[in-house]
Amino acid sequence: MKYISTSIYDFEKLLSSDYLYVDKTEYVWRLIEKPGESYFLSRPRRFGKSLLVSTLKAVFEGKKDLFKGLALYDKPYDWERHPVIHLSLGDYCYVSDALQELPDYLMSKVRAIAKQHRISLKETTPGLCFGELIDRLSAKKQVVILIDEYDKPILGNITVPKIGDILKSLKGFYSVLKDRNERERLLFITGVSKFSHVSLFSDLNNLTDITLKSEYAEMLGFTEQDIRKYFADRLPAAAKTNGLSEKELMRKILDWYDGYRFSKADTHVCNPVSLAKFFSNDFGFSNYWDSTGTPSFLLELMHKTKYDHETALNNWYDEGVFASYETDKLDITGMLWQTGYLTIKDIRQGIAGTQYQLDFPNREVRQTFLSRMLEAYSGLKPGLPLSLIQQFYDAIWSDDVDGFLSIMQSFFAGIDYSLHIKDEKYYQTIFFIVFNLLGIFIEAESHTNEGSIDAYIRTATAIFIFEFKLNKTAKTAVKQIRDRRYYEKFQNCGLPLHLLGVNFDFEKGRIDSWEEW
Repeated sequence: MKYISTSIYDFEKLLSSDYLYVDKTEYVWRLIEKPGESYFLSRPRRFGKSLLVSTLKAVFEGKKDLFKGLALYDKPYDWERHPVIHLSLGDYCYVSDALQELPDYLMSKVRAIAKQHRISLKETTPGLCFGELIDRLSAKKQVVILIDEYDKPILGNITVPKIGDILKSLKGFYSVLKDRNERERLLFITGVSKFSHVSLFSDLNNLTDITLKSEYAEMLGFTEQDIRKYFADRLPAAAKTNGLSEKELMRKILDWYDGYRFSKADTHVCNPVSLAKFFSNDFGFSNYWDSTGTPSFLLELMHKTKYDHETALNNWYDEGVFASYETDKLDITGMLWQTGYLTIKDIRQGIAGTQYQLDFPNREVRQTFLSRMLEAYSGLKPGLPLSLIQQFYDAIWSDDVDGFLSIMQSFFAGIDYSLHIKDEKYYQTIFFIVFNLLGIFIEAESHTNEGSIDAYIRTATAIFIFEFKLNKTAKTAVKQIRDRRYYEKFQNCGLPLHLLGVNFDFEKGRIDSWEEW
């Protein structure tokens, strides 16, 4: 049984040290088959981008023996060696001044690669040194340029005032790639996001974005077929440990970790790191994706702009949601897609072209997003939301409305006053997050012929209709339910109805009162 690693991204080390490798080299062949191509690939964090780049490096270093038994080995490829520039910005960080330190960081990267090739560079700026390195290495043979996590300096500074100057610095650095096509055997660039005003996407006319190409949809991540093939020796023990049949186990694995869709083709993949952690952590179902870090700037931005994620999950978007972004005009929904919180759920053909609906890919990511949202809105420490959610769960599944709202009242009372937003939607959003974390169906702004119900939830035993008010009274909220006959929509469902009015007092920062009719 081969070892499983979630931290080794070096292809040669992985293969030579008897670690499990899920063969994706058929897709590598598609990338290298035609000389002179340039590609850009966006995928969320921890999805295997660095391992793919390392695999390409091994190919162009002529290390054919590493590929025995893999799809690429028998392809009609000459395994000719090429000089490789492997530039990874994944370790980027700064101490005090991001703008001042970035040139030194880039210079150190380029000089380190030059040293590996026994080249002494004469130029004195990062961009000129990069260009000189390409020219000198390609003097006798075309060079292979692999840039991994090109956008790390942007994502790491996206909220700082100097971000515009940082973009200019990177633009100057990457601009040397322009007009050097004839010197390149392959240019391959990866990142999480696609930002405007970086010369990669404005100057490189031959750069092909394969992010949403159907033929590369399964290049990163594990399909159900991959799991059955490469983890077959572990599936029986995993099923036994969880008290499930193998069929039930697979269904649960897919529910937790699958669901990422990267093209119009109806194909989906699991997050490889999360799946590997499941198999290497005593087959325990847990939220492994969350431990890899959540971009806090997105949560802050959502809170600041009152981002309505319930509406976002019901909207249809054109392909612009996947396009390049400007750092001063961030599209939150698009960023959630690129960072892996959302994925393609459904596709339809509209009058103006293809439209996409987005959703959480799986239970793991959904839980992460909602927990982090609850922390951002409430100021709770990481980890606390889930213990609190258990209390909510016990109350609501016992149809204990008073108990549930009493816990909610205590919860709101504990939120720092500075986090409160004087908006009814703020309180509705917290309700929505809580019920989603409970795994209970909830619909916000549900329409009837008399208006919109603020929210209703459905459990196995009852339906709860909520109307929220801010700085009014619970009686006013209940009266609206009664006067607009919101309950008629559910009268034939066969379940008891709980009609609840809830009033929030902004000055006190808590639920002031509730009433059931």
